[in-house]
Amino acid sequence: MIDANGNLAVADAKLSLAIASACAIRTFKSEVFYDTSQGIPYFSTILGKTPPIEYIRGLLVNAAMGADPDIVSASVYFTAFSGRTLSGQVQVTDSTGNFAVSSF
Repeated sequence: MIDANGNLAVADAKLSLAIASACAIRTFKSEVFYDTSQGIPYFSTILGKTPPIEYIRGLLVNAAMGADPDIVSASVYFTAFSGRTLSGQVQVTDSTGNFAVSSF
């Protein structure tokens, strides 16, 4: 993305935390070709099944915690479950106190 001055835009610490955690919780297991251990097992344990909500929360928290080595805490809050869509947000804090939120 280009900023107002025509330069390449660079994310600040808070935005980079939000982006990293959002990407981590949206990555399917084995999707990352150079490290197939990354990702959430959506196909095998979530989609088309009815796992406990705490199981899903745990997977999302673990993914967010592993998104960046500086993340020291992550919380997941669910805001809606409509039809087959689960919505919410992940909140992460890094070692310097930066706090970021990403919705899903």
